[in-house]
Amino acid sequence: MSPRERKEVFFAKLTALLDEYTKILMFGADHVGSYQFQKIRIALRGKAVVLMGKNTLMRKVITTYLEKNPGHSFESLLPYLKGNVCFIFTNSDLSDVRNIVDENRVPAAAKAGVVAECTVVVPPGPTGCDPGQTAWFQALNVPTKISRGQIEIVSELKLVSKGERVGSSEAALLQKLDIRPFTYGLKLRDVYDNGSIFSAAVMDITEGDLKAKFSNACRRIASIGLAAGYPTLCSLPHSIGNGVRRLIAVAAMTDYNFAECEPWNKFFNMSPEELAKLAAANAASGGGGGEAAEIRHWSIRYR
Repeated sequence: MSPRERKEVFFAKLTALLDEYTKILMFGADHVGSYQFQKIRIALRGKAVVLMGKNTLMRKVITTYLEKNPGHSFESLLPYLKGNVCFIFTNSDLSDVRNIVDENRVPAAAKAGVVAECTVVVPPGPTGCDPGQTAWFQALNVPTKISRGQIEIVSELKLVSKGERVGSSEAALLQKLDIRPFTYGLKLRDVYDNGSIFSAAVMDITEGDLKAKFSNACRRIASIGLAAGYPTLCSLPHSIGNGVRRLIAVAAMTDYNFAECEPWNKFFNMSPEELAKLAAANAASGGGGGEAAEIRHWSIRYR
């Protein structure tokens, strides 16, 4: 097949994918080999389609598609066609697709010049190297000793921090110790979903995170409503509760009574000795901690 024919096939394939799918995951494909791509394609079969090509050709296909469909939201994809980018088209759940891709990451050695994706720490213990290589370890400031005829690292050594570039000395040490600290695979950058583009960090937000943020917002609204004296759906239950507690306090000091105050009347009419006995009985039974605290409060008050 000639280069022109291959371009025409790619043009038709990408156009068909744009027509069929409404969700696109945009991955960075640095250091990903062909065999790893093959495994990802097999794992995603039936759920998603992996597509990678020259950015200029992909940009041309999308531009032509926009000429036929003016105003389409695919126009927002053009700024993301930079570097080694891989598109995965799907109509399935985005999290499921991302999890499948993440499962196909492979361990890799630290090469000189690459950016560390995590902090690399060399653990203490035997290295398997003979004592003749002690000078090499000393040149790298690695604390060592000779034990049982081999070099042993004395203490834990932080070699590279996350985000730093791996130097040639660090790469050589990790290679000698047969440590493969990194993993290589497709790295999710951005997501297109029915016209909206958002960062990959949004997909890390769990249902628990959303509930926590919603609860925090409700607490803030309730606090503002109570402080301002303005009733809201969040502050109204607290306002009613505060009002009932004030009425109970009034009833405790006067002859005023109402239905909600009846459970407290037995405490109001008890002697301090009876209150103390009841509090001790609740504490000994291991239950009614809140009630026991209230009883102790009223016992102290009446004394």
